[in-house]
Amino acid sequence: MSPVRVRNAGIVLAVLLLSAGAAPAGATRLPYATTHADIAALPADPAPFTASDGVVLHPAGAAVVRERPAGRAVAMLPARQLGNPTWVPVVERVPGWARVLLPARPNGSTGWVAIDRGTRLARSTYLVRVDIGERRLTLLRHGHRIGGWRVAVGARETPTPVGRTFVLGSLLADGSLVLPTGAHSDTLDRYGGGPGTVALHGWPDPSVYGKAISHGCVRVPEEALRALAKVPLGTLVLITI
Repeated sequence: MSPVRVRNAGIVLAVLLLSAGAAPAGATRLPYATTHADIAALPADPAPFTASDGVVLHPAGAAVVRERPAGRAVAMLPARQLGNPTWVPVVERVPGWARVLLPARPNGSTGWVAIDRGTRLARSTYLVRVDIGERRLTLLRHGHRIGGWRVAVGARETPTPVGRTFVLGSLLADGSLVLPTGAHSDTLDRYGGGPGTVALHGWPDPSVYGKAISHGCVRVPEEALRALAKVPLGTLVLITI
């Protein structure tokens, strides 16, 4: 996973303004499922606290997202976001179709994408767990714990949203890794010039770890960032209380 370099780490989420993506020629006027979008028609995640089997999907081109297999088209999933290829977790499958988590609001949005020559499937062996109550991030591979760290989570007024989301992108801001997720703040429509996207990122003051102090992002120590740098895009992030 090669991170995209951006500037101004002090306003981490402002870099997410890069994510819009243009529609291909001849595409419909369906909204694009990006971190900027708010698409009420998207189906809600039916099992928001369940780990997946690690299968992730990448559309080679803009893919139509449907409310159910072969059902009404409700959005488009772009092939790239945040300067990275779009990889999303598969949370349900039926013959010829995959239900995927999407990075648009509302949190927990899903949709169905056809599995055809225009899609690529892979598997992430990683799982990221964030326990809000314990203020701890745990990284697992093949179901085994390979690291655990105290982290800072959202303050009472700006809590970190719970449920399952995923690693949407990989950015370098002023030399530090930032991993935007598919989740958004439930209390901030916008933050730092961006759309309130929740990210995993470092922090210069280690005294914040173990505290509920952020605007919704999860602040992690450098050792955790080095481990998270190996996690593929689309990897599930399970946030619980």
